[in-house]
Amino acid sequence: MPRTRVRLRHNAASMPTDRATLPAALPLFPLGTVLFPGGWLPLQIFEVRYLDMVQRCHERGEPFGVVTLSEGHEVQQPARDGSPGFAPEAFSDIGTLAHIETLERPQPGLLVIGCRGGQRIRLHRREKLKHGLWMGDAEPLPADPAMGIPDDLDSLRELLLDLGRQLHAQHPDAFRHALEGDHWQDAGWVANRWCDFLPESNQVKQRLLALDNPLLRLELVGDLVDKLPRA
Repeated sequence: MPRTRVRLRHNAASMPTDRATLPAALPLFPLGTVLFPGGWLPLQIFEVRYLDMVQRCHERGEPFGVVTLSEGHEVQQPARDGSPGFAPEAFSDIGTLAHIETLERPQPGLLVIGCRGGQRIRLHRREKLKHGLWMGDAEPLPADPAMGIPDDLDSLRELLLDLGRQLHAQHPDAFRHALEGDHWQDAGWVANRWCDFLPESNQVKQRLLALDNPLLRLELVGDLVDKLPRA
């Protein structure tokens, strides 16, 4: 599909940067995935370092930060050289706030939660506590300004809507929130939902998450969709 470059005019009023909206020390959850604003993230929590953190965030109505691992594993691993402690973990400076919307306790020592992606964040400092939990000093990044979808990219919206309907028909709870929403004309939202679907590496998705221009993100998503195999 042909592409047309569109210059984005930033609307300062739509891009909050108030650090007071974040806890002074934000708990972090390094994961092997990239969470985009508006995305849905189900998690099973069983590590001690996260059980208390998730319970506390849920009780206080506060988010935690999801950051994408570039080194290490989601579950702590012993040090590779056999020394005391754990293998190192490294993760991106740019992540996303995760807001807990559902929480269940199917058995002792296990929490099953569903989180919605919120605002993007940038870490300025991170610290690993003795019991393994990461904490960070983060600032919220500008939210995507509301931008319409250009005509040459509208096929991406239609294709995504078809995929969402198919998914919802197979799994009634899946994609329901998206089908009920009024965001299908918003370039940033459509780009983010494509990023949820696309079978791309975390490295590629992380670069898309870092973009402040939602139209550029959607255009790059379109290039990736064009490369997908057709049935």
